[in-house]
Amino acid sequence: MSDRFSNNMEIRDKIKEIYKGENRRTAWFVTVVLVFFIGSWFFGSGNTIISWIKEARELNRQERQIEEYRRQIEAMEGSIDQRETDIDTLEKFAREQYKFAVPGEDVYVIE
Repeated sequence: MSDRFSNNMEIRDKIKEIYKGENRRTAWFVTVVLVFFIGSWFFGSGNTIISWIKEARELNRQERQIEEYRRQIEAMEGSIDQRETDIDTLEKFAREQYKFAVPGEDVYVIE
């Protein structure tokens, strides 16, 4: 534990030396420029990291929606195929959805 503490102290001392030593102007200039660029990546206008994250979330949402639509289309195509091939299913669908009836048949609609 003390070894780790001494390493942290050494690092702090080196950083202090950099910012207070003979090249301090260069160190501060580099720091300010880096902070400016990193800040502009996060909070600037246009193409920022935050906008990338928002766009990635929107893309994932749209991809999930596309998959849901594909599943719905497959289910609908299956029911269409079943209605096209099975006359009893087609007749049941027409009676239930469109209230079709055979001529002479009494139909009671209950809602």
